[in-house]
Amino acid sequence: MTSFRNWFNRLKLSDTLILWGLAVGVGLATAMGVWLFKEIIQLTFMLEYGKLGSWLSTISKWTLFVLPVLGGLLVGAISHFFIGEERHSGVAGIMESVALTGGRLRYKRAPAKMVAAALSIGSGASVGPEDPSVQIGANLGSMVGQRLHFSDERMRALVAAGAASGISAAFNAPIAGVFFALEIILGEISGAAFGVVMLASVTSAILTQTISGTQPAFQIPPYVYSINWQLPLYLLLGLLAGPIAAVYIRLLFIIKDAFAYISQIPRWLKPAITGLLLGIIGLFLPQVLGIGYVTIGNILNGSITDVSLLLILMVAKLFLTPTSLAGGFIGGVFAPSLFIGATLGGAFGQISNIVFPALGINPATFAMVGMAAVLAGSVHAPLTAIILLFEMTNDYHIILPVMFAVVVSQVTSQRLVQDSVYTLSLRRKGIRLERGKDVEILQTILVQEVMQPAAFTLRDTDSLSHASEFFFKTHHHGAPVLNAQNELVGIFTLQDMDATDADQWSSVSIGEACTHDLIVAYPDETIGSALRKMAQRDVGRMPVVSPENPRTLLGLLRRTDVIRAYDAALTRKAAMRHRIHQLQLGALAPSDMHVEEFQVEQGTVCANKPVRDVAWPVDCLVASIRRKGQIVVPHGDTVIRPGDVLVLITESSCIDELSKIDNTPEEHNPG
Repeated sequence: MTSFRNWFNRLKLSDTLILWGLAVGVGLATAMGVWLFKEIIQLTFMLEYGKLGSWLSTISKWTLFVLPVLGGLLVGAISHFFIGEERHSGVAGIMESVALTGGRLRYKRAPAKMVAAALSIGSGASVGPEDPSVQIGANLGSMVGQRLHFSDERMRALVAAGAASGISAAFNAPIAGVFFALEIILGEISGAAFGVVMLASVTSAILTQTISGTQPAFQIPPYVYSINWQLPLYLLLGLLAGPIAAVYIRLLFIIKDAFAYISQIPRWLKPAITGLLLGIIGLFLPQVLGIGYVTIGNILNGSITDVSLLLILMVAKLFLTPTSLAGGFIGGVFAPSLFIGATLGGAFGQISNIVFPALGINPATFAMVGMAAVLAGSVHAPLTAIILLFEMTNDYHIILPVMFAVVVSQVTSQRLVQDSVYTLSLRRKGIRLERGKDVEILQTILVQEVMQPAAFTLRDTDSLSHASEFFFKTHHHGAPVLNAQNELVGIFTLQDMDATDADQWSSVSIGEACTHDLIVAYPDETIGSALRKMAQRDVGRMPVVSPENPRTLLGLLRRTDVIRAYDAALTRKAAMRHRIHQLQLGALAPSDMHVEEFQVEQGTVCANKPVRDVAWPVDCLVASIRRKGQIVVPHGDTVIRPGDVLVLITESSCIDELSKIDNTPEEHNPG
């Protein structure tokens, strides 16, 4: 691998050409990997439900319940011996890696996870193929980036390109793959990664369509759509899809927590026990087993019209998908949310057709819209949901009602559950990924870290004349107002004073003229949240009060404090990147090398000197410098300043020598 990397570096191609070429390779490799994944699913299904199922049927049809159990045993064994415990699995793990470690994934586990996912789906687990497909692509992108020692930015671009290729190959939807990678994996629809992601997704789609054909996932019969009369019904469908998506999100983690309490059952045995439940339910509702595309197709083509059956299938899928995942089967939540949306929309369309027969409603259109609405409410990626439905059905006329229902569904779902199926998993582990750079960075600082003590306060019994003298002496524009019990009763500002005639200042008390309708902050809330409160009222300061007693004043938060918080957050973020860089260097360095960190003090021999003029020990490399909240990649001309924190890669024998450098007095001033 080293010789290949050296040859690769000698090509001296531009960074853009290199990244584009690798994007094409990742797209092609992902398409082949997803094709192989689908083939294993088909092979598993044929062996279990074709060969073994036919033999069991000769004994009794009731014996078919053992098929998911056998699949569960195989999945449990693979998970136990080849995968092991994971902090975050699936798309949530990829999101965490992209946000915190530059997209570095444990790609060596990917083949075992692909086989386990194929066995899960082929055995009847109620999970989808998109999550394993995304992992195939993302791990391929991460593997290439890690092997070539790419920077974090290029590594993230390749991981996102692989994820887009996975969606493109799984659903034959290249545009949806791009938006999935940008909305969910990277968290922003912009940046230099856009071209790389687009190129990989299109490449993956070309190879997928060459192998499997260009037909959409679902064949839709012709229909007539009247936007003027039916749009209120799509609004109502969106209002229903939002709460259903919120319930789906909650159940994924409620059932997972319930399974976690069953600690006496070995982890490898849980999929088999879950398979037993799936097998029993599958005897009565075989439509809920597996991906469910056949059932979705039957709903869209009008083969399933019974409202009771549609609602039963929806409820069964709502519970069986979280149960399958919590029980140890491996798969995604995309396809099940499409199934839930199709059954919800199909039932809603049938009912609407009965209630409003004159509108000529086609329930298939509501089933299609329901698919996108529930998906958007579950993953909080509206563009992905809209484009995915369009590409899976190849029907443009449905875009307008889909856009309407998707927005309504997502807003409703977010009012009930703030997080998506992916971000809730991360938040439960203490990781909060916000969209938007400034909001994200201010979410890392709490009010209590930057608030100032309320050094100056006013009494509610004092007159406005006293307040005038107070403002003149302190040059303040406002202050909290306390009563005799030192309880916060309001805030008094120059605007409050200007609202009262000057000839009444001696007779009007501060308590009478101050603002009592306060907007307050709490010490344990984030600066981002407090800043939004200040913007609502356009105020320059805000009292910080106790959560237990809102009348207990703890301090003040001013706009200048918010600016300091932003600087502190930048410093903290840079320190985190610095620490991550250390960990990455430690993982990549040979076993006889060490990653050392020390702070440069005034008077040391390396202070105020360019890197090239310092007599570093043999085989010592300055990897990075942290300086005032920024990460500096050093060159020979980089001057080392007092207060800099250096990260060096050095042999074990050089540690003592480094310490001497750190403590040797400076002998001369640099020229």
